[in-house]
Amino acid sequence: MKIVVATSGASGVNLGVKTLSLIPKDIETHFIMTQNSKIVLEKEMDDVTVHNNEDISASIASGSFGVDAMIIAPCSMNTLAKIACGISDNLITRCASVMIKEQKKLILAPREIPFSPIVLENMHKLSMIGVVIAPPVMAYYSQQQTLEDMEDFIIGKWFDLLGIQNNLYKRWD
Repeated sequence: MKIVVATSGASGVNLGVKTLSLIPKDIETHFIMTQNSKIVLEKEMDDVTVHNNEDISASIASGSFGVDAMIIAPCSMNTLAKIACGISDNLITRCASVMIKEQKKLILAPREIPFSPIVLENMHKLSMIGVVIAPPVMAYYSQQQTLEDMEDFIIGKWFDLLGIQNNLYKRWD
């Protein structure tokens, strides 16, 4: 399995990085984020291919490379709007476009509330073509006690959507 994890925007980038770090090592991972974050990530993580967001010729920008799924966490409203309108001006939006055309799993985790009518329209448009809209929303049945527990719950739900087995949160009894 090949998965692309991307971060856009600033608030909540830690969720994207933590998601990446928790993906099992037997899954091929590719990561896209800003240049400054890339430098930090390369020093802290080994088993991940990091791509420059400006390199739209990267392997993951082609349907023939065979990426199985992509998650953008967090997904800024700008990135969401570009994807909804088919604008592929950077590697994140190009990969998202490829996921849509190849009918592969694409999960967007929009980070901003409240959602404006324009954002809701873009989310609706994308969900109607199979894109999964999964903002980092809490549920309380798993009785999280810490911020880390809350993050694990959200990431566990995203992993469920990606088909990655996990025990990151207490499931409904």
